[in-house]
Amino acid sequence: MLARTEKISFDGLAGAIDCALDLPMEPARGWALVLHPHPLHGGARDNKIVTTIARACVQHGLIAVRPNFRGVGVSAGEFDRAVGETADMKELVRQFESAYPEAAAGKWVLAGFSFGTSVAAQLYSEVLEQSGKLPDALLLAGSAVNRFKFRDITVPDDTFLVHGEADEVVPLSEAMEFARSRSLPVVVVPDASHFFHGKLITLRQLIQQRLASV
Repeated sequence: MLARTEKISFDGLAGAIDCALDLPMEPARGWALVLHPHPLHGGARDNKIVTTIARACVQHGLIAVRPNFRGVGVSAGEFDRAVGETADMKELVRQFESAYPEAAAGKWVLAGFSFGTSVAAQLYSEVLEQSGKLPDALLLAGSAVNRFKFRDITVPDDTFLVHGEADEVVPLSEAMEFARSRSLPVVVVPDASHFFHGKLITLRQLIQQRLASV
């Protein structure tokens, strides 16, 4: 289903946002923004969780946008604890909608892994607050939302949370605390680590099941 991957640059508040676009073979019926883990700990757009989610989105006919956050790859700026990164993603959404109006008119999936979940959740909250077009699905894997929280967060009741039972970076108890405070269900993958070692096929299947309902 993956026709090609292209590189593209959007303009963030700190300068260029270096992105990869994964394009489906058929005309896109929407798009997905997939956000990577902590930039200071090796997080980048080519992270295997990020690419697993992106490929699942492409298989459902979506253009998957994988940006590098500030200071990663050739993206400008420095790590800003989700504040600047969230502001940059707001700019990216606006510019993508202008550059790809047909895809932007379709379904929109917002996804993040680890640090990327905090940016995704706060981006969703800001779009909601400003009455913009909301994502049709919010997918959070290895949720670390509260670790980088800088504003009040509102997420949809159908937010998809998936977490590894044996997560050594963000303990399952932390994800459960976030979910409990918002009455969200959590899909727990038995024996899975933070990076879902040996469990990527299971993760992909879970993501595909959620996307099938979008």
